[in-house]
Amino acid sequence: MSRVRSESDALDGMPLANLNAAGLDIGLAEIWASVPADRDTPAVRMFATYTPDLHALAEWLVRCGIETVAMESTGVYWIPVYEILEARGLQVHLVNARHIKHVPGRKSDVQDCQWIQRLHSCGLLNGSFRPEAEMCVLRAYLRHRADLIQHRAAHIQHMQKALQQMNVQLTQVLSDITGVTGLAIIRAIVAGQRDPSQLAQLRDRRCAKPEAEIVKALTGNYRAEHAFALKQALALYDAYTEQIRECDREIERQFSALKPVHDDDLPPLDTSDKRNTHSKNAPAYDSRSLLYELLGVDLVAITGLHASTVETILSETGIDMRLWATDKRFCSWLGLAPHNDISGGRVLRSSTLKTNNRAGQAFRLAARSVSRTQSVYGAFFRRMRAKHGPKKAIVATAHKIARTFYAMLKHRQPFHDIGADEYDKREREYEIARLQKRAAKLGLSLVCASA
Repeated sequence: MSRVRSESDALDGMPLANLNAAGLDIGLAEIWASVPADRDTPAVRMFATYTPDLHALAEWLVRCGIETVAMESTGVYWIPVYEILEARGLQVHLVNARHIKHVPGRKSDVQDCQWIQRLHSCGLLNGSFRPEAEMCVLRAYLRHRADLIQHRAAHIQHMQKALQQMNVQLTQVLSDITGVTGLAIIRAIVAGQRDPSQLAQLRDRRCAKPEAEIVKALTGNYRAEHAFALKQALALYDAYTEQIRECDREIERQFSALKPVHDDDLPPLDTSDKRNTHSKNAPAYDSRSLLYELLGVDLVAITGLHASTVETILSETGIDMRLWATDKRFCSWLGLAPHNDISGGRVLRSSTLKTNNRAGQAFRLAARSVSRTQSVYGAFFRRMRAKHGPKKAIVATAHKIARTFYAMLKHRQPFHDIGADEYDKREREYEIARLQKRAAKLGLSLVCASA
């Protein structure tokens, strides 16, 4: 009976693409590292995860003549290892764990690091994308800011719950209890005010509901235990708000320190297109002007994108679009292009892959926001929704917005929206041309119906 060769044996005859490659298996308490067998004895070593041990690992790899290292993206354990090895001049590849699954059989950390090293030596591993160092710093701040906003949202819910338990129906008369009127009333309740008439006088003049209705909504059962819960929720909301402001100041400083990618004199920035789109979660500084001075093009002008959204996307992608040869590859990396599984020349499946790409998610949110606008993207979304349903319409519109983002950033082209009416007119002309061409193939001709 012939012996079935394992995957590990099959790699023995393959040419080596990376002669000076190492593999790391990273855990919480220990790191196993493997280098080529002729570099040291033993060729597999274990290091602890304390910072002095990480420097010892980097020193050992450099002493063994290693130039490139592959490791799994395990939780957040890889981050300090990646940063220390990169600082020592090593080329580090962060690899998706699904791409390096070991052959069936006994599994151990020693075998895992050896398997990663062998795959990387043969050039079979592709490193995950990681933006330049300056953008990685901004990415960390912006991700932390998003976490702060998410944590603050929980305390808004706690305030709503406390108000509801007191039968103070503030949410029925205000669209946002953290607006000017809502916070003024909540702070007065926490300070001890219980008279609904006095509380209703804190109504902002822009509030849609009349004062009499607000008085009825504020007539509640003010029990001490629920007022105490409201007080603590408000304190936590204010604490997170202050943390977000501090984070905004640091993000503004980081953006201001970036060197502009252009040296041209820019025309004045026109912000008249998005005057009334300020959100309570938007940055406290003039983010749009900072981005315009940095990039030389106004990406916030794209319909559906706001300053905070553009910041999030740039922190994930970087500002150098040359890393993607075409806009198609850019959209594929974002997870906005279909992934085709082909066998025997036949497409088995064609759908977008599940991904946690934050930039792709930002483009999807932008696509949702344009669904009712009279922009070219709004008209496109409605046409796709009619043909394929809302889910595919969101992905298709996000794909279209991402391609515009790519072209503007790469070629510094200004944004121009032709509008929904012009888009519908052009689509009608294209459809007529397609029908005429199809009719001609069938030996027929189209006749326009009389008005």
